Amino acid sequence: MSIDLSLYRPNVGVVLFNPAGQVWFGRRADTPEPWNWQFPQGGVDDGEDLEAAARRELHEETGVRSIALLGRTTEWIPYDFPQGLPSPKSWRGWKGQRQQWFAFRLTGADDEIDLNAYGEPEFDAWRWGRLEEAPSLIVPFKRPIYEQVVRAFGEWAS
Repeated sequence: MSIDLSLYRPNVGVVLFNPAGQVWFGRRADTPEPWNWQFPQGGVDDGEDLEAAARRELHEETGVRSIALLGRTTEWIPYDFPQGLPSPKSWRGWKGQRQQWFAFRLTGADDEIDLNAYGEPEFDAWRWGRLEEAPSLIVPFKRPIYEQVVRAFGEWAS
């Protein structure tokens, strides 16, 4: 059975590695525990290049601009929105999201990270952690996606 990707909102996700091979986790603002940590991600504007979208989203959500591309996934990874999930206007009419993921290395200093760099913050705290922690920190319906991302980007992890 093939999935009709046109029913899924285009989205990019970013795994930001530090020089030690740890990854950046953000705690979603106004989101209750226990599954309130995630990687930066966001929608792709019409006609926007996927890498450009990933760089834009990373900057908007973390303030970070000093990065080097390590790699990316090559196929769309779709997931369905759970029934009853309150959705922002941008999700209306979509069955879920389809994501391409990018791995970047932070080439600047930690003090470049500014969660208030762009409008309303997505995250209210951040930390460095191990890549393999990611699936246990994210909401359950996104775990299969994070498991694929861990496999795809494991070579850059500490």
